Amino acid sequence: MSRTYLPESETDPANGISPGRIGAVREFNRVYTNLIGLLHGSYLDSPYSLTEARVLFELAHGAESEISALRSSLDIDAGYLSRILARLEADGLITREKSAADARRRVIALTGPGRQVFADLDQRSAADIARLLGQLTEPEQQQLTAAMGTIRNIVTAGPPAAFVLRAPRPGDLGWVIQRNAALYAQEYGWDASYEVLVARIVADYAGRDDLGEAAWIAELDGSPAGCVFCMRKSESTAQLRLLLVEPRARGRGLGERLVAECLAFARRAGYTEIVLWTNDILTAARRIYQRAGFELVDSERHRSFGHDLVGQNWRLPLG
Repeated sequence: MSRTYLPESETDPANGISPGRIGAVREFNRVYTNLIGLLHGSYLDSPYSLTEARVLFELAHGAESEISALRSSLDIDAGYLSRILARLEADGLITREKSAADARRRVIALTGPGRQVFADLDQRSAADIARLLGQLTEPEQQQLTAAMGTIRNIVTAGPPAAFVLRAPRPGDLGWVIQRNAALYAQEYGWDASYEVLVARIVADYAGRDDLGEAAWIAELDGSPAGCVFCMRKSESTAQLRLLLVEPRARGRGLGERLVAECLAFARRAGYTEIVLWTNDILTAARRIYQRAGFELVDSERHRSFGHDLVGQNWRLPLG
C-alpha cells in the first residue's frame, strides 16, 4: 500500500520539521528493520537479542570493558544492561571481576565460549549481508553503500569513513572521463575539449599492455571518489596524470595518498624521474605536488578548454 506524505513546505509548527521528511525517515526505518530481520525477536535465529549481540560485539573488540564504558557505547539503561550481563554470565559467555585499578569498579570480558558465540554470529551476519548484496548489480551495490555512508556521516559525529585504493574495474575508466569533464566544467568552466583530452589519455592507457603503467581508483563508502594514473613518457621518465578527488572526499588526505601511491609505483618500475603537467589555477593540486617534492620546471601561457591559462611543467627525481 502506498503512503502519501504532506508536502515538505507544510511544516509542523511545534518543531519546524516537514511531516513529509519525518514520514520519509520513518518509512526508511520500517523497510530497513524488516530487511535485516530486526522484528524476528531473536538475532539471526540465535538465543540472543540484537542488544545482547551488540554487547558481545563491543566486548569482542576490546580485551575488557568497565560497565560504565559499555553503557556509554551502547547508550542503554543501567538496569537493562545489568539484566543482559546477568544472562550472558549465566550462559558462561562473560566474566565480571573487580578492576585491578579500582576495586569499586567491575570489568567485563568474554570467555572462550563467549568469543565462539560472537564469531558464529559475526560470520552469519556477514553471510546475510553478502546474500543481500549479491542480489544487486555492481552499480547498485556502490550506490547503496555510498548512501549508507552518507547517512552515517550526517547523523553521527564519529570519525569519517576510510578510503581504499584499488585497480580500475570495468566501468571505472568511463567514470574517470565523466567525472573529470563534469567537475572541471562545474568548478572552472572548462569546455568539452577537456573531456576529449581526458578521453584520449584514458584510451592510451587502456590500449597499452605496459607493466610500467598503472592506475588507481580511490573508493569511499563503496563508490569511486578519486583517481590517478602513472604513465610512461619515456624509458626513464614516468608521468603523473589525471589526479582527481571528488568534493565529498576532500580534506581527508586522499590526494596526497594517491600521489604517494603513484610515486611508489614509479620507483618500483625503475623510472629515474616523474613529471606532470598542470595549470596554475589548480592550486590545491599544486600544493599536493609541492609537498610530494615536485619542483616547477617552467610555465607557459596557452589557450585551452575555452580559457586563457598558464600551464606548468613539474619534475621530481626518483633516485
